[in-house]
Amino acid sequence: MTLIAILPGDGIGPEVTTEARRALEALAYDLTFEEAPVGGAAYRACGHPLPEQTLDLARRADAVLFGAVGDPDLDGLERALRPEQAILGLRRELALFANLRPARLFPGLEDASALRPEVASAIDLVIVRELTGDVYFGEKGQRQTATGSRQGYDIMAYDEHEVARIARVGFETARKRRGRLCSVDKANVLETSQLWRDVVIEVAADYADVELSHMYVDNAAMQLVRNPGQFDVIVTGNLFGDILSDQASMCAGSIGMLPSAALNTDAKGLYEPIHGSAPDIAGKGAANPCAAMLSAAMMLRHSLARPELADRLEAAVIGAVADGIRTPDLGGTATTRQVGDAVIARL
Repeated sequence: MTLIAILPGDGIGPEVTTEARRALEALAYDLTFEEAPVGGAAYRACGHPLPEQTLDLARRADAVLFGAVGDPDLDGLERALRPEQAILGLRRELALFANLRPARLFPGLEDASALRPEVASAIDLVIVRELTGDVYFGEKGQRQTATGSRQGYDIMAYDEHEVARIARVGFETARKRRGRLCSVDKANVLETSQLWRDVVIEVAADYADVELSHMYVDNAAMQLVRNPGQFDVIVTGNLFGDILSDQASMCAGSIGMLPSAALNTDAKGLYEPIHGSAPDIAGKGAANPCAAMLSAAMMLRHSLARPELADRLEAAVIGAVADGIRTPDLGGTATTRQVGDAVIARL
């Protein structure tokens, strides 16, 4: 029996994960589900954003379906207890170092993009983001300078093994697509990025069939809105990947459409929509569940080795959106449940 951990989290997380679970159940696939609190919901229930019982479930499960974390009412907590620490803790404890974030414009959503339709229609890329290093996991804190001023610091650091590991994921992903990999860094300013570039070039020697290019992150941000069709696979660090993937989502129409997978070396993964908890629309039935359902499709493909079911689920989501069944973020009037029903009907 295949065990899926459902961690709904905060805000719209429970709403969108419910629809993703319903879609998985509609596939009549032999799955068992267990649910546990995480993020702000877990802090309110257990006093910690990542309780031991939640972490234990995540370790036992074959894959994790994650909603979202974030609760503005808890922003005053010490950093270790804030809801966002739950996702960082899961990445660390499960060794989830590789984040795959596909972005493409689905048929019928050309007008939803902030870009001109002829530019947006060319978007079909994957951002491979390193997840367990960089400033998010480096030493951080606040201190006092010699002049008595307060100073905050976050150390950005990567070692060559971390870079080589994620670079190989990038090359392998490109090899399965159109054979082009763009490594994004800031090597003209940052020593961390210079090492990144050097190691990526070294790894490239094992992938003669993949065309490698390099781009500074500021130029990459510009090119994503100028000519996104030039990108096949982008590999980059934690901070740059976080920013660029959110930008790519809006170029593709809505952050509510983009899924993600966080994988370890054993292909065990945590799957989540890249949108946040959106507390302003929580409970209103307006959340877009497509990204959560597409995350479930990625789970079927990468962790459960059922690509044929992943294809069916993706086709059902694309079909519902193409037929105009859309939540308000895409200019429609459908509710979260109505979108879920439409996808299930197509399954």
